[in-house]
Amino acid sequence: MTILSIGEILWDVFPDSVRLGGAPFNFAVHAHRLGHRVIFLSAVGDDERGRAALERAAALGLTTEFIQVAAGRPTGSVSVRVDAEGHPDFTIHRPAAYDCLTLDDGQLQRLAELRPDWIYFGTLYPMDGRAREVLRRVMDAVPDARRFYDVNLRCGCYTPALVRELLSLADAVKVNSEEAELFPDLGEAPSVAVTRGERGCAVRIGNDRAECPGYTVKVVDTVGAGDAFAAAFLHGLAAGWSAAKTGDFANRLGALVASRAGAVPPWPPGELEVA
Repeated sequence: MTILSIGEILWDVFPDSVRLGGAPFNFAVHAHRLGHRVIFLSAVGDDERGRAALERAAALGLTTEFIQVAAGRPTGSVSVRVDAEGHPDFTIHRPAAYDCLTLDDGQLQRLAELRPDWIYFGTLYPMDGRAREVLRRVMDAVPDARRFYDVNLRCGCYTPALVRELLSLADAVKVNSEEAELFPDLGEAPSVAVTRGERGCAVRIGNDRAECPGYTVKVVDTVGAGDAFAAAFLHGLAAGWSAAKTGDFANRLGALVASRAGAVPPWPPGELEVA
């Protein structure tokens, strides 16, 4: 399966460390590790953090063909504070380079030739009007690709109207329980996953529904756990798994990431079986 992931790449700045992240980037890394071909679209600045981001993305196995360099814009960053239970609080710094991704007709044609099966997108990136137009152009260039919307709301970085617009475009949706309460009209998407942290998740794939219990782990930090869940959820959809098997697999991968430091920690051989 070929997946096109579009959106932010940024540095998560913790009090004691700096790690590369951004939900679409984290998702792309996990989807790649699950064996899929991933096209990641974003932009970094012409600065030290931008160069480091490109090196890190390549080291993690992603092609950097569609990670542009936006001159005069800083590489994205977010300040992260993690509470005693490992739950993060984010302060996002914008404008950033990823807001300045541009695609000409030749690049759109190149994307069409790669024939992605799915387009992944979130809410943070299309909050910018120019970025929203780029997302629309990408969707128009690959009309046969199905669309996966990871709602992933951040304070001050969404409007209800934007979320409803993006929901209307989606074939599959992933939300957490708080987001599901804010937007109860999720039932219109063919496939939906609602994450509930340590309480697991609810999954619906067509008419197949399942409540999947969570896994108990010692949480280090939950940054990136939802992105890992999203990659596993889409993996199950692509494989034609049942709602129960898909939800269980997504819970396992999310728990694994939550038990490690960083959004894309390594997976030791044999720790996560992939069917």
